[in-house]
Amino acid sequence: MSKRPMILLSIVERDKGKKLIKELESINISINFQSVGFGTAPTEMMDIFGLGSNDKDIIISLGAENVVKDMMANFGTTFASHSKYGGLMIILEVSAASRILTEILDFNNDKNTEKGNGAMKNEHHNNLIVISVNEGYSEEVIQVARRAGATGGTVIKGRLADVEQLADMRKAEIDGEREILCILAPMKTSKQIMDDVNKDFGLTSKANGIVFAIPTEKAYKI
Repeated sequence: MSKRPMILLSIVERDKGKKLIKELESINISINFQSVGFGTAPTEMMDIFGLGSNDKDIIISLGAENVVKDMMANFGTTFASHSKYGGLMIILEVSAASRILTEILDFNNDKNTEKGNGAMKNEHHNNLIVISVNEGYSEEVIQVARRAGATGGTVIKGRLADVEQLADMRKAEIDGEREILCILAPMKTSKQIMDDVNKDFGLTSKANGIVFAIPTEKAYKI
């Protein structure tokens, strides 16, 4: 029977991404994408959480549900003996996926047997807030988000894929170069962060911001 995919979003210190990917591959999480970004947490907050430098490797991984649950159940054993990666790993649900992806995950997982520790309590205490704005606005956005309760975030450079369509819909010029800000925040503060950011940097502003949130299954310091 096909297992649903799950996403691991890992934000680690620069140059530690390849090591993390090798470790994930060793436990049958073999579909990994790597990008770069930079952190926005203030120095004192980084010191408290031991997050190291502002330069970050961003790893997006796809794994079969039972493999990810096994990893979570044995997280301390799997990662404790290794050097710290200086970041976070966030586990996210996937609501839909292509048939071929689930077949690939099943194929990679053929030799894995479920160990019966899949009772993962899904309480969704945190949201991953994703904010996409025109290039140059991320610093202003994080200042507003901090005042609403955020402790920091990670910025990934990107480009809007269909800028013409959005420009036609908005009847205004849209900057194709984008900054994607990812913020992990408790449920109780997420709405205020999103409301405040959308008020100042929403789609009708010069920042042309798009804001949404994804409930997280779990978040780990790694």
